[in-house]
Amino acid sequence: MKSKVIGLDNKAAGDIELADEVFGAEVRRDLLARMVNYQLAKQRAGTHKTKGMHEVRGTTAKPWRQKGSGRARAGSVRAPHWRGGGTVFGPVVRSHAHKLPKRVRRMAMKSALSSKQAEGKLVILKDAAIKKGKTKALRGMFDKLGWSNALIVGGAELDQNFERAARNIPNIDVLPSAGANVYDILRRDVLVLTPEAVEALEARLK
Repeated sequence: MKSKVIGLDNKAAGDIELADEVFGAEVRRDLLARMVNYQLAKQRAGTHKTKGMHEVRGTTAKPWRQKGSGRARAGSVRAPHWRGGGTVFGPVVRSHAHKLPKRVRRMAMKSALSSKQAEGKLVILKDAAIKKGKTKALRGMFDKLGWSNALIVGGAELDQNFERAARNIPNIDVLPSAGANVYDILRRDVLVLTPEAVEALEARLK
C-alpha cells in the first residue's frame, strides 16, 4: 500500500510503499491486550513486602502456660491474629514478569501498526530533525500539523535537537526505531514514523 510523506512544514514530500503484511495485517485486540499486560508486568518493581510471623520483632517466649489459665492456648505474641503480629500470605519481593511467545509479540506489533493505519492515524514524516533545539518552535510546527498527542519514531539514532525540543512538550514521545513498542503506540493518538523507522520495522517484523 502507498502512503503520503509530509515534512514538518506540512507540505507533501512524496510517497512511500508500506508492506501489507506489516501495516495491513488483521487487528487482533486480544493479542494487543496480552502484549500490553506483558509490558506493564515487566515494568513493575515488585518491591512490595510485608513481614511474616518469623520476621516480626518480639519475644519467642510462650505468653502463658498451656493449661490452667482459662484462656485460649497461645504459643507466640507474634502470631497473625495478635496486634503487632505477622501478616499471613502477604506480598513478597518478586518479579511480575511472565513469558509471551516471540510469535505473539510480533503479531501484536503488526496489529498495533495496522490499527493506526486503518484509523488514518499513521503519518510518515520525511525527517525528524530541526536546526535548533527550541521547544517553542517545534511546538508551533506540531500545532499546525494537529499533533497534540503523538508518538514519533525516528531512525536508529535520533536527532539531538529534535529530541531536546520535544522533551518538554506534554503528550509527545520520541523514540528510536529499536524502542518502538505496542504500549507506547497505543497510548498515543497519532503514530508518526520516518522512512528509516518504516524500513527498520518492516525488517524486524517480516
